[in-house]
Amino acid sequence: MKAITLTLETQQPILATSFQGDPNSDVSYSYIPGSMIRGAIIGRYMRQHHFSELDLTNYKVKRLFFDAKSPRYLNAYLLSHEKKRTLPLPLSWFKDKDEELKENSSITVYDFSIDRGDEPETPKSVGEYFWTKKGGVVNLYKDKRRINIHNFRDRQKGRSTDNQGELFRYDALDAGQTFQSVILCEDGDAIAIQMLLVTEPNLWLGGSQSAGYGHTKIIDLKIINDWDEIGDPAENRENDENLSITLLSDTLLRNECGQPVADPMLIKQAVEEVLNISLPETSNIFAGSTLIGGFNRKWGLPLPQVPALAAGTTLVFEGIEINESQIKQLEAYGIGERREDGFGRVAVNWLQDEFFSASLPNSSDTSSLPTLEDKASRLLAEKMAQRLLEQKLEQYLQTKVGYLKLDEGITNSQLSRLQSVARQGLPNGDCSLVISLLNNLPSNAKSQFDRTKIGDKSFRLQLDEWLGNPTDWINSIEVKIADVERKFDDNIARQDKLAEKYTLRLIMAVAKKATKEKKQ
Repeated sequence: MKAITLTLETQQPILATSFQGDPNSDVSYSYIPGSMIRGAIIGRYMRQHHFSELDLTNYKVKRLFFDAKSPRYLNAYLLSHEKKRTLPLPLSWFKDKDEELKENSSITVYDFSIDRGDEPETPKSVGEYFWTKKGGVVNLYKDKRRINIHNFRDRQKGRSTDNQGELFRYDALDAGQTFQSVILCEDGDAIAIQMLLVTEPNLWLGGSQSAGYGHTKIIDLKIINDWDEIGDPAENRENDENLSITLLSDTLLRNECGQPVADPMLIKQAVEEVLNISLPETSNIFAGSTLIGGFNRKWGLPLPQVPALAAGTTLVFEGIEINESQIKQLEAYGIGERREDGFGRVAVNWLQDEFFSASLPNSSDTSSLPTLEDKASRLLAEKMAQRLLEQKLEQYLQTKVGYLKLDEGITNSQLSRLQSVARQGLPNGDCSLVISLLNNLPSNAKSQFDRTKIGDKSFRLQLDEWLGNPTDWINSIEVKIADVERKFDDNIARQDKLAEKYTLRLIMAVAKKATKEKKQ
């Protein structure tokens, strides 16, 4: 099997729409999906052969583009400064919540899939990054974004109207970034695909191509005989005491009823089917889920949205060994559906270090963002960054509240009192008012807060945790406008007590939701 490495440089922002954001916004993935690259190559094939549509009964067409066992078009991830394709961060990696990634400094990362003996007191997920290793230090990369505001126009009049004039927002991959995809194929198909790619360096990907999006350029194209996705030969990873499986891309799996579900135990079944072995129960699981869809260009319609296991999901099986040929087979074949689009990529026995240092790439190596020298422009960018940060926090808050549910056991009067006190502290982010309320409750009210459950905790214990550590319930949220960067826990946010304010809003929202559910 051969691998074609395809290095792309974005000339314009790329809109690879995911399912994030509100109805009037399109938020791009942090990578270029393999399905987009496959679609662009199909377009070239059709133009080269003057086809108006593909003949799906043609054996060559099916083999090149629609067979999961033939060419697989892997996601284009960020290219490192050492010209290596980065990979998604494993979900088993954690850091101390007080450590922040900064330029010219490193943090200690703990891999909980290996050992949890020396874990930090307050572990927190490292965040959404891509990574490579350089000189024993893990370098963490993050995609750069560009946010544009557009006005919906009437197609016939060419301008906005009263009925069609709403504003919408594109959060796209910025221009000037380099990504690398890999196309895995049989020897006979490699030349055919290469000929489709070398005819023209310009490649158009994603949505809104007529509005200044989607232009990329092929800057490097190579055919490699012995390619390894994680850069560590299988012979170095065989016969370990434990077996670890890490997803290198989102993975679509179906349960026994044929329904797509994001159940990590289905990884175990899929591996057993590919290798024809029996695995024990997992000893460690670090899983995440996402929604996957797509767009059918022939019909001009979106594909159904289905749940999938997120890239970085890691499973560990104790006391099981597999050999080199089994590792190669599993990593080459992958698991699940839509493998031709880059889904279902796995790495076996990839992670070996209990803890290690991680840092951002040197700033001298990174392409600098445009600086805002004009005072008015910088002030505007700061206001935009503040509003976008608050918008992301608002979306995260709504999602969080949707998952939380109070069991019965607390009266509406206590919930109303809690909302009222939280509202008093909201303007200044003063959590002490709610803390004082909870510490001075009468015995009857105190017992209501103690016996009421939220998830697997008492409501009182959960409130104490939120109020004591207001940043803990919020995952890493940040925005960047030009060279203005804002984070939910940066100095400005701490001065404004942003985390405290949203913690009070969370408490109010949970109490309000519980009150409404009681009335129903």
